[in-house]
Amino acid sequence: LSLHDALPILHCHSTASDGVLAPAALVQRAHEKGVGLLALTDHDTLEGLPEAHQAAARLGIELVNGVELSCTWGGATIHVLGYGFDLDAAPLRQATEALHRGRWARAEEIDRRLAAKGMPGALEGARAFQQALGDSGNAPARPHFAEFLVQGGWVKDRADAFRKWLGAGKLGDVKQHWPTLEEVVGCLREARAWISLAHPYHYDFTRTKRRRLVADFLQAGGHAIEVVNGVQPAEQVGTLSILAREFGLMVTAGSDFHAPGDWSELGMYRAVPEDLPAMWPRFARHFRDTERHSEAKGAE
Repeated sequence: LSLHDALPILHCHSTASDGVLAPAALVQRAHEKGVGLLALTDHDTLEGLPEAHQAAARLGIELVNGVELSCTWGGATIHVLGYGFDLDAAPLRQATEALHRGRWARAEEIDRRLAAKGMPGALEGARAFQQALGDSGNAPARPHFAEFLVQGGWVKDRADAFRKWLGAGKLGDVKQHWPTLEEVVGCLREARAWISLAHPYHYDFTRTKRRRLVADFLQAGGHAIEVVNGVQPAEQVGTLSILAREFGLMVTAGSDFHAPGDWSELGMYRAVPEDLPAMWPRFARHFRDTERHSEAKGAE
């Protein structure tokens, strides 16, 4: 493992979703780590991007618009990363507005379910923890509910909260508010985004089901898979690299950073196999072309 200052950071989260650093603070930390190309990919929201762009311009970091959208496939919640889109793209704005409402409905449902198990006040408590980190109009996410459970003494730590109440297949794993994989990929294509399947090993799938997910993602119009996500085991990187080669997909890599001292630091992830076609040079070039066009217009 190493800090890759020559490679981009394409997967990280701020207080606009379930990270603990405000967008400007996250960009500042990336700058301190020597990052040159950064994509902020908050869950189901574009809220943090304007602040992140202001900080990136001040620090000389190339910031690419990013987002991590939730969807359903095969009875599970899947995450899809989009990059390089226009912030004003109507399909994406409409999709994130719908997901914003869905996340609030999900938070209210988690609150009801936890209350029924003798843990009342979860939404209020999770929201208080979220607001203490930074003002956000988005619904509290499962890590915020996990912190509420820890502080209330119902679990010993966040990992215990997910293991007992909030993880995949548990009481707090509410899926009914998400669109389908095909709908999300179609929306990102309409927004002219570059599209990557996030952390395919994160899902508790058999080898056959994971391969089918990648095949369906490609069929829907996806461009790449995230072969490296933080400090995941090297054998998982190898398996995902094989899938990328088999399906002729480009690849992405990212820290999936949420907090300092958490499982993955900004810029820390395993090396990407050299023979795999990286997606980031594509939207990095687009970013620079857009910047040059804007500068030329300003000089007119």
